[in-house]
Amino acid sequence: MTGALWFVVPPGIDDPARVSGGNVYDRQLRDGLIGRGWRVRMVEAATADAGGLRAALRGAPDGALVLVDGLVAGAAADVLVESAARLRLVVLVHMLRAAMPDADAGAVADERRALGVARLLITPSRWLRAQLADDGQSVPIVVASPGAATGAAATGTPGGCALLCVGVVAPHKGQDVLVDALAAVGTVPDWVCTFAGATDADPAFVAAVRARAAALGEGERIHFAGVQIDAGMDGLYRRSDLLVAPSRAEAYGMAIAEARGRGIPVIASRVGGIPEAVGTDGAALLVPPGDAAALAGALRRWMTDAGLRRRLTAQARGVRSRGRAWEDAVARVATALADVP
Repeated sequence: MTGALWFVVPPGIDDPARVSGGNVYDRQLRDGLIGRGWRVRMVEAATADAGGLRAALRGAPDGALVLVDGLVAGAAADVLVESAARLRLVVLVHMLRAAMPDADAGAVADERRALGVARLLITPSRWLRAQLADDGQSVPIVVASPGAATGAAATGTPGGCALLCVGVVAPHKGQDVLVDALAAVGTVPDWVCTFAGATDADPAFVAAVRARAAALGEGERIHFAGVQIDAGMDGLYRRSDLLVAPSRAEAYGMAIAEARGRGIPVIASRVGGIPEAVGTDGAALLVPPGDAAALAGALRRWMTDAGLRRRLTAQARGVRSRGRAWEDAVARVATALADVP
């Protein structure tokens, strides 16, 4: 069953300079629903502009089915509350603010109100569904885990110590923890680490991470590659031996899914939805979030134990073609949207 859908998203989800897991999810969902025959009308609204969301929703006819990206919805609770009786509101919850480090109490309360008036919530992980339930949400919740394309197997490097960390450089992604861990590992063996992601979200944090990295040889051992798309990102994955995801908070871990699709092992924080993303096939090592010493220990094992590297790499390549497909996520969302009363 298909129908008409208003999809309210943050500005620039198709902008190559604004690469994020949320934007990728929104694009895949939009394209997949259109491919299934849905009539999707995209509307952009700034994440901190309640007036923009109000104007966007005002254009939707009474009874319209409206899917709102959680980044927009959480910042405009009053608008959703006043629209809930007129529209069939669904919220796509990429992450719960209460689960983020140093969450603002007022923002958490506003998001809770916004989600509470939706008729359906869509989340990327079972972990996030459980967090929403624990937060008191009684709204129906559907889990639609992200997919990942299966790319060519990574070739890696002869030494096996080319590390890749993907994501916006920000506190919740934990790049500072990774730099501290690399400092503890030392300069032997001959590792290199590339950070791929936007550096404009939190300038103070980025400056602090760069300062720490400078002591380890930024430009020689540590590279800030900035935002990478398409061929650039494919090249980074192809030349990497290991993906490191040191997040303090993560709803799922789409970079992990992308790495698995290329046969790249993972060292990551055991936090949020990351255990779901890495699966149970043994191609990953998990450490406590925010623990630089534990992360250093895992990295040291990887760098110094050739047998461990061979085993994890073989396991990662063995499951490369068994990842989730985006079509599965779209199908779950399409079925759920069709049943919204």
